[in-house]
Amino acid sequence: MDFRIGHGYDVHRFEKDRAFILGGVEIPYELGLLGHSDADVLVHAVMDSILGAIGEGDIGKHFPDTDPAYKGASSMHLLVAVKKLLDSKGGKISNVDATVILQKPKIAPYIERMRENIAFALCVDKTRVNIKATTEEKLGFTGRLEGASAHSVALVYFE
Repeated sequence: MDFRIGHGYDVHRFEKDRAFILGGVEIPYELGLLGHSDADVLVHAVMDSILGAIGEGDIGKHFPDTDPAYKGASSMHLLVAVKKLLDSKGGKISNVDATVILQKPKIAPYIERMRENIAFALCVDKTRVNIKATTEEKLGFTGRLEGASAHSVALVYFE
């Protein structure tokens, strides 16, 4: 089998009057993430890791923020489109491992739903999707509550 790994990273700043959506879950919080789509920083990192593994650039190439079609778009729908691209190339997901970096809010109660959402969009068992969260101990832009970021790695294979 031909195994390939991809890394994804995304960052969005916090903004008032926006929903805070992470892993396809709307989390109650006084701030949301600013972006052209729903700004789901976790799903964006996952998409970039898959696109990287198959040599297809990044989400900006496939879903540019200059295209009005993606204004307010659900990142979960975009993830399904990335999965279809993976399928068209004959690739399969082995696993996805992601880390969300933010000071607040605490997201532990929502991680299982995030895993389920991402696994469903990727048509894999939930055991193939891992999500972790960490703070940066009040350091940097995430520590100052200016935004959130996420890293993801995806292992894909071709038979």
